Amino acid sequence: MSALFSHLFTTLISTARDILPILAIILGFQLGVLRRPISNWPRVAVGFVFVLIGLALFLMGLELALFPLGESMASQLTHPDFVNADAELGADLDWKAYYWVYIFAAAIGFSTTIAEPSLIAVAIKANQVSAGAVSAFGLRIAVAIGVALGIGLGCYRIVVGDPIHYYIITGYVVVVIQTALAPKFIVPLAYDSGGVTTSTVTVPLVAALGLGLATTVPGRNPMIDGFGLIAFASLFPMISVMGYAQLTAWLDKRHQQDNTTSE
Repeated sequence: MSALFSHLFTTLISTARDILPILAIILGFQLGVLRRPISNWPRVAVGFVFVLIGLALFLMGLELALFPLGESMASQLTHPDFVNADAELGADLDWKAYYWVYIFAAAIGFSTTIAEPSLIAVAIKANQVSAGAVSAFGLRIAVAIGVALGIGLGCYRIVVGDPIHYYIITGYVVVVIQTALAPKFIVPLAYDSGGVTTSTVTVPLVAALGLGLATTVPGRNPMIDGFGLIAFASLFPMISVMGYAQLTAWLDKRHQQDNTTSE
């Protein structure tokens, strides 16, 4: 128990050191540039304390529970004894033997994205600014589907050994085409959604999965093949969010045409 409290105290100190620059910049601009007092400063101070404690507990929970569990699952699912018993004997590698890896990658990508605090914040703000036109939960679902598809495809790339730039270049070509065709209001939000997915919860688990897969798949180099999985987690949410907006716009247009025809 003493070790647990010691770890909590160390995490609190580390978190306080990390958020001090944010506090210094805000106070510096408020008092030094704007030259106005902070309204309701006791409430602001209590809020910063809550942020400090919440972040510390969150990071501690990730380190003690989620990270080890994710690494253990990735290691077991990608072990040759589980996915391909003949791999160590020099048999040809069958990418279909790793189907449980693809399923796990998609599931962990979806679930971690739904729980991503930065995505939740962006979704709430998008809902407020759009006066409810953009559903906060719908946006999170669209982004999570994109991350799930991206990580699943990224794991397939590691297994078959394809160069990563083929996938990334093709993906961004699709993004450019969608940017020209998608509703204009969704494009900046889709770009931001692709960025906020690679944050506190998603990155450690995705990186552990990629490295574990590249380590256990015969003939793969963890340095060359293990990294790059996070790029898929950033790319595919842009595609899925714009695709969702395009599909919604098409369905609305078709519904209006049907109503016009019936009249």
